Amino acid sequence: MPSNFPKDRFDDLPHKLDRVGAHRAPAKRGKGWVTFWWALAATIVLVAIGVLGLFYLNNRLDFALPGTNSPTPTASASATPTRPPTAEPTLDPSLSITVLNGTPGTGVASGVGQTLTEAGWSVGATSNADTETVPATIVYYADASLEGAARGVLDSIATTIPTATILLSSDFADTGADITVVVGNDYVPAG
Repeated sequence: MPSNFPKDRFDDLPHKLDRVGAHRAPAKRGKGWVTFWWALAATIVLVAIGVLGLFYLNNRLDFALPGTNSPTPTASASATPTRPPTAEPTLDPSLSITVLNGTPGTGVASGVGQTLTEAGWSVGATSNADTETVPATIVYYADASLEGAARGVLDSIATTIPTATILLSSDFADTGADITVVVGNDYVPAG
């Protein structure tokens, strides 16, 4: 079989034709780079959106706009931090106190209730908390005017629970008591 064919009219085509039959013109130079640059731009935009989203979710995004007078803290070398004034501990037997046991031990709420009764407080109820894994004892009070009384309760239980703290919160306002003591695992029984 001969491999050389004689030339005919189909061999003499002009080079500027875009298409002839099933044949296509050669690809334009640099056309592959367009796709690369679009992909790179899309990647940069998506990464920037992700970083800004994470900053927003972590509350670290804080822009100060020019021309706005945003308060910026100024620290001077002679300034010393001041603590907010705290109420003096008081004893008010007219207030009702609820004691909740947040430990796996038994009789903890009644033991702390007995300590408070001996100190002059009126303990209304003792019961178990919803969980037995409360790490630290907290004295809850729902009204800011009861801070002195909450500090008085804190002082009354300081011998058995020296790490107890107070917290202004409405978490236990529905118990009907003025002050709620949730005893945690930092409780050390007397004796």
